[in-house]
Amino acid sequence: MDSQTLLNLLDSFHRSKVLVLGDVMLDRFIYGTVERISPEAPIPVLSIERVVNMPGGAANVARNIATLGAQAVLIGVVGADSAANDLQAEFAQLPSIDPQLVPDPSRPTSLKTRHVADRQQILRADIESRQPVCEEVAAAVLRRFEQFLPDCDAVILSDYAKGTLSQAVTQAAIRTARAAGKPVLVDPKSVSFAKYAGASVLTPNRHELQLATGNPCATDEQVVDAAREAITSGACDAIVVTRGKDGMSVLSDGESVSHLRTVAREVFDVSGAGDTAIATLALGIAGGGQIGDAARLANAAAGIVVGKYGTASVSAGEISAWLEEAYRGDEPAKNFTLEGALRLVERWRQLGLRVAFTNGCFDLLHPGHVSLLRQASNTADRLIVGLNSDLSVRRLKGAGRPVQSEVARATVLASLKSVDAVVIFEADTPLQLIEALQPDVLVKGSDYTVETVVGAELVIGRGGKVVLADLVPAQSTTNTIQRVAAAQRS
Repeated sequence: MDSQTLLNLLDSFHRSKVLVLGDVMLDRFIYGTVERISPEAPIPVLSIERVVNMPGGAANVARNIATLGAQAVLIGVVGADSAANDLQAEFAQLPSIDPQLVPDPSRPTSLKTRHVADRQQILRADIESRQPVCEEVAAAVLRRFEQFLPDCDAVILSDYAKGTLSQAVTQAAIRTARAAGKPVLVDPKSVSFAKYAGASVLTPNRHELQLATGNPCATDEQVVDAAREAITSGACDAIVVTRGKDGMSVLSDGESVSHLRTVAREVFDVSGAGDTAIATLALGIAGGGQIGDAARLANAAAGIVVGKYGTASVSAGEISAWLEEAYRGDEPAKNFTLEGALRLVERWRQLGLRVAFTNGCFDLLHPGHVSLLRQASNTADRLIVGLNSDLSVRRLKGAGRPVQSEVARATVLASLKSVDAVVIFEADTPLQLIEALQPDVLVKGSDYTVETVVGAELVIGRGGKVVLADLVPAQSTTNTIQRVAAAQRS
């Protein structure tokens, strides 16, 4: 496999916009501990410690597109209830998503509540309607679909059988998108694929393929036979079958077949893995990639996300780091997932090496950045750079930023002699990264004070130190962008 082709395709993600239409949900996780059984019934008593809300269903597909560095328009139906308000609050933290949600007071917002004790789900409670949306709501959904379609590069129909993607809505959306020359990818839930006739790509799991075709799907050969039957029936042009621990199978025209084995190192939670896979696949196709290459990226993304807890997502930088770790050959890797970086730090500490850490957006690398990194490198034996993801930069810097994708920025940083490892993080601050890596030295620019450096208290508390590096005057990405804009106007 040509890993550079995959890296180039990843780097195209931030230029794409995907329209997601489907069943929008709210995923709620109630975390706590169980120390006793209820005296009222033979059930555990959960002592609640925290509650976490996340976008679910089609909303999680859009969230994955956002964390992969791209833009998403999300169209779906919600009720007039507190769950809808909580969803809007989540979208406020995701500026790359444009939520176009049609209210329907006659039905509840789909809500999945998972009760988790010591990382083990003990109960899931659902509030939902499975009835097809009424004609008035369906018409409103399709009007928004037609309005936002022209500016999008690909379409995802995320069907969770909650009523948004009725037969009429699904067929109208597929016809409209294909007429506009947009690829349509469908994550199906119907027992018959006829509902999705005309789609570009279907992404069923093994069980869904078996139900829709009536064929067994236990072996590679059986999966291929069932998938060919689906393509021959006119349901789609190509099919990508997600097969859990067995990876993915890809049929691009009914004849070309490839089986991609799973890349998961350890499975903690499969929630949302299909959402991650179809989001990555759509962006690969939107970026002009072949379906086989897009599927390889999707397979890697799904393998990474099942190693996380909850309805998780993955960034393009994490996929890039995984590719570099997996296919670097004799070249030393510098881009790492957090998991890979922790293994690296452990090896360094076994050798008695001190580790420094600094962080930033590093958009349009300039002499000020180079100076900061050189000074940081001189404070210890090894330097790790925490790099803000595209979504994080967009939250911090606003629309139009970053100029360079996280994959491009990580690649440039990794080329510097002063940098030993790059880890991309999705939060607005690197606090969780610092907590995990436990560097000996924390470096920031002298425009900070020790008291205002994120993570300073943690590092000093462990016996480490904080270093404030000298700044190069008049050097910043913002100034560079302003000078370019002024030159274009003159």
